[in-house]
Amino acid sequence: MLNEYRPGKHLLLTLQVSTLELLTSLEQFQSFSQSLLIEEDLQVVGLSSHVFDGNGFTAAICLKESHICVHTWPEFHQLTLDIYLCNYLKDNSQKVIAIGEKYKAYFEATVLNETLVNR
Repeated sequence: MLNEYRPGKHLLLTLQVSTLELLTSLEQFQSFSQSLLIEEDLQVVGLSSHVFDGNGFTAAICLKESHICVHTWPEFHQLTLDIYLCNYLKDNSQKVIAIGEKYKAYFEATVLNETLVNR
């Protein structure tokens, strides 16, 4: 039945990060993300990014399964991270949670806000 289909999980994180370099190195973030996405068997279909004055950055990784977006604010030692994976051919719910945990570890972060949306 169509009513039973669950499109996926959407994890929204706001993180406090002590290591400034992690909030200002887009290349390091992209390298970590690339390895993580290979490990999780996810397909990248596009990438867009921008480095701001002050070296904060924003990046959107478009995936065959949906997306991962990050926005950093080094002046506040914070970032927001948005992870959404669709469940079209298989249930990716646990991958969303696992990816969130791996990004928290990568950024050595304290969680300020965490919202998991069942879509």
